[in-house]
Amino acid sequence: MRHVAPLSVVAGVFGCLLGNQPTIQPQVDPPDPTPVLPLHNLTVDSILETLTVREKVGQLIMPWLLGNYIATEGDAFDNAAEWIDAFAIGGITISIGSPLAAAAKLNTLQARSRLPLIVAADLEYGAAMRMVGATGFPMPMGIGATGRELDAYQLGRITALEARAIGIHWSFSPVADINNNPDNPIINTRSFGESPAAVSGLVAAYVRGASQHGLLTTAKHFPGHGDTDTDSHLALPTLDACWSRLDSLELVPFRAAIEAGVTSIMTAHVALPCFDRSANPRPATFLPAIMTGVLRDSLGFEGIAVTDALTMGAIVSRYGAGESAVLAFLAGSDLLLIPADVGLALEAMVAAVDSGRIASDRLDRSVRKILVLKEETGLFATRTVALDSIPAVVGRRRHQLVADDIARRALTLIQEGPIERFRTRRGRVALITYAEETNHSISNVLIRELRALGETVTPFRLFPASGPMSYDSARVVLRRHPRAIFAPSVRPIAGRGHVDLPPALAELIEETSANKPTVLASFGSPYLLNQLTDYEGTYLLAWNPVAANERAVANALAAGAAITGKSPITLGDRFPRGTGISLPRR
Repeated sequence: MRHVAPLSVVAGVFGCLLGNQPTIQPQVDPPDPTPVLPLHNLTVDSILETLTVREKVGQLIMPWLLGNYIATEGDAFDNAAEWIDAFAIGGITISIGSPLAAAAKLNTLQARSRLPLIVAADLEYGAAMRMVGATGFPMPMGIGATGRELDAYQLGRITALEARAIGIHWSFSPVADINNNPDNPIINTRSFGESPAAVSGLVAAYVRGASQHGLLTTAKHFPGHGDTDTDSHLALPTLDACWSRLDSLELVPFRAAIEAGVTSIMTAHVALPCFDRSANPRPATFLPAIMTGVLRDSLGFEGIAVTDALTMGAIVSRYGAGESAVLAFLAGSDLLLIPADVGLALEAMVAAVDSGRIASDRLDRSVRKILVLKEETGLFATRTVALDSIPAVVGRRRHQLVADDIARRALTLIQEGPIERFRTRRGRVALITYAEETNHSISNVLIRELRALGETVTPFRLFPASGPMSYDSARVVLRRHPRAIFAPSVRPIAGRGHVDLPPALAELIEETSANKPTVLASFGSPYLLNQLTDYEGTYLLAWNPVAANERAVANALAAGAAITGKSPITLGDRFPRGTGISLPRR
């Protein structure tokens, strides 16, 4: 057998040839890593031949990293540097931060890594989902409310342009789940809707818009997470669906995504008793019958299978960080996303290869896919981005105007109530906002826009920690104003297990609507009326708290802008899918 030099040796031999790579050399302890590997004269197969088993496994592991600023001499950077130096990871999934800070951090890590890193992020409603200052769109369900595939295409296109400017190559979107269960605690507005045909068209349009502008895409959560009522971050949900049901419902959008050229499919951590009749069913992520039988054989998908986060409660609490990685790989996944412990996952995978539990050629097939993806994305030629170009792309006015147009058409009026008391007169109004997280609350945009249009607005903010004294203070504000707007942002949050208003807030909304003209503008879950049995006020769906949606609400209420959205989901017996009261521009 021919001896193959490990990656570190090849990097040392060819490092001097790398003329176009970054020269950033952060001073940290331990010493600087081996120089990056020059790739301009190498093929994917020749690179693969240089990798040890340990380095091959590293290419399949993608840990999670905040996009915030960190110094290159500090514990946070040392942790990321260890992933690269000790584990030779293949990529990173970047989370919340600023575009410039995230890009600078990624540039530094790219310069440190011997092979280029492929960078991913959850960008379901635009780059703003993770990057503060980027363009934010209505949630996918809001896109469904417009009924236009062009809007989904534009969401994909602009997300791609902004993501690539930051150094993100891959989005873990679109969500291809059909949200046909109002009690679903984790999908909700992340889905385009409940109609398989409508969701399929929007998913395919998003994939085309993103991929045609350089962004890799991911349809999730396979084979379907929409009809579940348990948060997989906490426990293992169950999808009671056999083949005939899956084939005609859940799988329809995934087929559309595959036909549109989606890069990858992400697994769902859900149990399917029809495919695993054991006393303690395994999640789909660990089922060869799903990940190979259905995904590969039935749907003919040849791309990359990505696990959902392996830190989730449905996985790590039962199987551990190491074994969960091995089981997911054996079932058919190629990329191991966010293992609970990178080192344990890597060692378990290496041991499985050494023992013969994982065949060497099976490992090579997955590694080759990742390397091909890096080559096709242009990472073999350029792995960093120009920081000074980011402000000219990310959040630019042209992108925001597209988002504003979509947001206006996504606004959906479910219950008319006294809305004309807002559209036809100006005056004093109390604005009560609520959000579980500060960074997902209504910003000052709504307040500023209402005031600019002639309203005298008194805002009052409520949070999950708000107690009786805060609610009493809100009542004082409400009593002093002849009209009220409630603007809650109740959204799916990993690990919370429900998407509901606090009972005290639901009581306050009903109490207020019985005494004065009241608008409830939901910047989150559309299902809030399920908690408000006696509410007769205006009910407006605004989908999520991004600037575009806040402007849309202000213009609809205080400037008489048209309202045209149609609900892409059923909202109880009174409001079937397609409900939406159209109001012309005044």
